[in-house]
Amino acid sequence: MKNAVYLLGIVVLILAVYAYDVTTKQRSLERAVHAHYTNELTNASEKLSLLHSSIAKSMLFQDEKALHKELDTIWRVSSDMRNAVSRLPLHQDVANDWMRYLGRIGDEAKRTAASKDATEWREKMTAVNGNLHALTEEWTVATSNYFQQDGDYRKWSKITADEVGDSSFSKVSADLKSFNETDFPLTASESDYQKKRELQNLMDEPLTKAQALERLKAVFPLISDATMTVTKSREDAPYPFYHIQFVRGSRIGYADITEKGGHILSLLLERPMKNTALSHEEVLQAAEKIMADAGYEDTVMTEMRENHIAWHFVFTRKVDDALVYPDSIQVKVAKDSGEVLGINAMEYIQKETIKEQELKPIDWSTFFGEGVVIEDEKQIYTENDAYELRLCYEIIARLPDKQYDTFRVVIDATTHEVVQIDTLA
Repeated sequence: MKNAVYLLGIVVLILAVYAYDVTTKQRSLERAVHAHYTNELTNASEKLSLLHSSIAKSMLFQDEKALHKELDTIWRVSSDMRNAVSRLPLHQDVANDWMRYLGRIGDEAKRTAASKDATEWREKMTAVNGNLHALTEEWTVATSNYFQQDGDYRKWSKITADEVGDSSFSKVSADLKSFNETDFPLTASESDYQKKRELQNLMDEPLTKAQALERLKAVFPLISDATMTVTKSREDAPYPFYHIQFVRGSRIGYADITEKGGHILSLLLERPMKNTALSHEEVLQAAEKIMADAGYEDTVMTEMRENHIAWHFVFTRKVDDALVYPDSIQVKVAKDSGEVLGINAMEYIQKETIKEQELKPIDWSTFFGEGVVIEDEKQIYTENDAYELRLCYEIIARLPDKQYDTFRVVIDATTHEVVQIDTLA
């Protein structure tokens, strides 16, 4: 009897020590996560203040050079702010409203830099400047709740989980919705563009949660035996989709699949990386296979880049002989195994409507200056500033006797207007 009591006491002690160790590690992780997002909030707040200041400064200038400098800063900071917002655990509605508003500010700065119309810029930014001042103050009040939790992860995480109407971001969210409409009223073409961006034009048959899971498992068999959790988008979401979270050993990730048609919008997978590496050809073959398995068979690879753990590919839909750049898919493939780590297919799923346009030939010898070397010529579809899809020539041109002065020139195939020029090297 004494031995049994003694053994029981030992077991209880071991369990107590184990529980204490697990609790300590969990609290340590919670503090690390809290510290990380606190830093991200601070970064976003700094970017917002800088953006407000830059817009105010830009309204001072008529001088082209001085104005262009501030416009460049506004475009860059608005992009940085969007990246900062995307890394925060905000309610999706708040994040989407921020992304839309910041994107429109950046677009206006880019358009003004091209048109050089300082008067029009000041007229458009007068309201934006005042509204950004209000948003900066509201953002400061809202984010202060995060900094007042003294590292208490449970209180802090509850703030991020609250519905918009119940959270400290409710005023920010309401004003962002209002400012998006009043500061940047949509034209007819932009309105149609926004509807397509919200995937409201899908006409496929709806899938159940079980069918969405089977769809994911069929395309990504490596996670077919993972533990999966499925949630559906809110009733007022602009388009219905399933959010699938999965865990399989060291693999953790999520995928978003449209309810209509079961289209894979995105996938993100995280896992430890091995030291081995496949060849570029093997990784590309793995990417092409996953594209075929997912049903994206009308695409070709148009861009690639790499980092130390993965290759990043862009696959673009091809119609006849022309590449439809707005209908592209980004794929991230691990170097060590060829496993797909990420997909973003939202642009591809919102297939553009291709209207017939006349392809008028151009004599490049008279269009470009004497001696300019044409390295490559393609036919593409791309959007102009009015979000209109145009058939264009894409030319890679090099200046004579200049090995490194190379440019990408996009020219409207019907009007022969230069749509875009990018410096490649």
